[in-house]
This record gives sequence, structure tokens and C-alpha cells, in this order.
Amino acid sequence: MLTSVFIAVVSLALFWMAAFTLWWQMHAWRTPEVLASTRFSRPDGGEHVSFSLLLPARHEQAVLDHTIQRLLESTHTDFEIIVIVGHDDPETSEVAERAAARDPRVRVVVDTHEKKNKPKAMNTALPHCRGDVVGVFDAEDQVHPELLAHVDHAFRTTGADVVQGGVQLINFHSSWYSLRNCLEYFFWFRSRLHLHAQKGFIPLGGNTVFVRTDVLRGADGWDPDCLAEDCDLGVRLSSVGKKVVVAYDSDMVTKEETPGSLMSLLKQRTRWNQGFLQVYRKKDWRQLPTFGQRLLARYTLTTPFLQAFTGLIIPLNVAIALFLDVPVGIAFITFLPAVTALVTFVFEVVGLHDFGKQYGLRVRFVHYVKLIVGGPFYQVLLAGAAVRAVWREQRGRNDWELTTHVGAHLTSAEATRDLREDVPA
Repeated sequence: MLTSVFIAVVSLALFWMAAFTLWWQMHAWRTPEVLASTRFSRPDGGEHVSFSLLLPARHEQAVLDHTIQRLLESTHTDFEIIVIVGHDDPETSEVAERAAARDPRVRVVVDTHEKKNKPKAMNTALPHCRGDVVGVFDAEDQVHPELLAHVDHAFRTTGADVVQGGVQLINFHSSWYSLRNCLEYFFWFRSRLHLHAQKGFIPLGGNTVFVRTDVLRGADGWDPDCLAEDCDLGVRLSSVGKKVVVAYDSDMVTKEETPGSLMSLLKQRTRWNQGFLQVYRKKDWRQLPTFGQRLLARYTLTTPFLQAFTGLIIPLNVAIALFLDVPVGIAFITFLPAVTALVTFVFEVVGLHDFGKQYGLRVRFVHYVKLIVGGPFYQVLLAGAAVRAVWREQRGRNDWELTTHVGAHLTSAEATRDLREDVPA
């Protein structure tokens, strides 16, 4: 009897958790009005905000120069690019110095910390920022030339303290897991972050985020010991009532590549999960003024672990319903999480079609098959990353596991072909 009750309680909890997550994930698509409100409004031609664009780069000599050149092509007239390189990284430093010699808008700041990570690098550059707004990009980013003009307009018309732009992984064709990775970004930046901004609690994205310089300095920059410094900054600013505006426009997104191997993806997710756990344990989110905001914060910061648990428990529930002698009612309840999983798969298929349509990518039948078949295996990977994150946190291991980039979103011939083909109806 106790076993049946336990199974029923766990199944119902998983069902409602999955249902709420799906509802939040589809936030932007609920009505045409909501979808339209998620985009940047058209700039009015005025420029009143100056930018300091931070570009932390460590062992990124293969992609850094392309990113700098893309940023220099911006239509905005008042910006500087600060490339942050390590004192022990001569290859990347050489690329950065060559770019600075070509254009005075590029400056190089050297990070001399012995133990290096992204937040320490950005804190090193913060005193050198001259602009009204600090923007953060990654070294492999492909940035739209008109993005700064749109962000400038957003700051001036909304009174925002922070503007979060869209980021999109684009090389969905590279592997079965890159397909799911791209779709995750699509749902997160296209929809979920808008709900967080509306609710007044938002874990910021790692790049294409813009913060007023005085606000950033007032917050003492980034936490140098946090493995999810972007999430931490968003939580701290949300907790003191700073206004965050989120905008996603497929023409304006910053395009990136997925990790090049499963191990690289596992390490990246481990770092993010461990960072979320660190932010949760810091308890800054408890300063949020309303119970609903604090509940959303608690749920969001523990989501990676709940997601991993869900991925593992659903097959177990199905096995219990099929092979153990449990009452019919309990057996039916154990299938409820599987029902939400199937509904999620349907929305993911629709989302993949929408993703391809928005970006002019040719999504073939095989990609839909990979999306569905790869789902359970992707959940196993997420579960492994979550377990590894907890293990590392308990052992006090917070070294930064760097994600390497090769420019798959820039140089792949297949990507180039897909970008030029229309999506079939």
C-alpha cells in the first residue's frame, strides 16, 4: 500500500511539474499579441547610448578575429570593443593585438589571474569600460550589424537597466544532440525568458546581455567564483528590483555553435548546473518581494536536477505499471508523466519546424526522427551532468571547464547550403 501511495505521489508531482514547464516553455506562442511583443521594436534613428563590448577570449584564436570583424561592422557609431585575453595565452593575444592595431575601437586587456575564468576576466575589464552600457559577447559569436541600434532604442524607450537579446545555436545538422541543443536555445530565448522578465525574476543569458555600466558597477560586477555568473547577475539584479527587458528577433539573434562533442556538452552542462546550484545556495533570490517570484526562483534554479530526475523516473514508472502488480488506478497514474512527455515531443516537432522556418534552414524528415529518438538519450546526458555537478560541488571543485569552439556555425558547407534553402511546407 505504501509503495502504491509513493508511486502515485511521485507520478502526480512529475506530471504537474512537466505540465507547468511545458506551459512556460510555450509562453511566447499563446497568442499572436504575446509573440509580437517579444521582438525588438524598430529603432527611431537616434543614438544616445554608448557601448563597451566585452569579449573574453581564452584559447579562441580560431574564431576570435571573425567575431571582432562582425562587431566592427555594427551600424551604431558609438562603441568600443574590449578583448580580454589571458597572460598565458599568446596565440589568442596575437589575434587580439592584430585587431587592435587595425582599428582604434578595439582595445586589449590582459587578465593576469592565475586561476582563470570568465567572470574574473570581465571584472578585470570593467574598470576600463567607457560606455554607458556594458555588453557581453563570446569569442565565437556571429553578431548582427544592427543589433546595437536596436538595443540602444530598447534602453531609451523602456527605461531598462538590462536588455537581454537573443542567442541561437544554429548548426542543428552537426549531430543528433546538436539538434536538441539548438531547439533548447530556441525555446529558452524565444519564449521562456520573456515569461521570467514578465514575472520580475530572470537568470540572464551568458552573452548578448547589456547592462547599464553604473548598475553593473553598483552590483560589484560578476561573482568571480560562480560557474554561472550570468545567472547569478540576473538573480542579484532581479532581487533588488532592476528592470530587465528581453527581446528576441530571428534577424537580430547572436548565432553560435553547439559543443563539438558529447563530453564537451556534458562538461558545459555540468558547469551550468553547478552554477545554478551555487546561485541557489547563495540565497539572493530570497530578497525577491513576492512569494510567487521566490517560488519561481526556487523552481528555476533547481530545474536542471528536476529535469534529470524526471528523465530517469518516467521509464521506471512505466516499467512499474507494466510489470508490477499494482491497482489499475495507480497504474494509470504512473502513465501521466509519460503523457506530458509525449505532448512535449509534439510541441518540439512543431518547434523544430518553426525554428527552421524562421532561420531559412532546411529541416528534413531525418531531423525529426533524430529529435524524437534522441530524446531519451539526451535526458540521460542531462541526468549525468546534474549528478556530476552535485558531486563536484560537494567536493569543492569549481574549476572552469572551458568549452572549445571551432566555428561550426561559420564554416560548415552543409550549414551554408541549408541557410539558402527554403523550409518545405
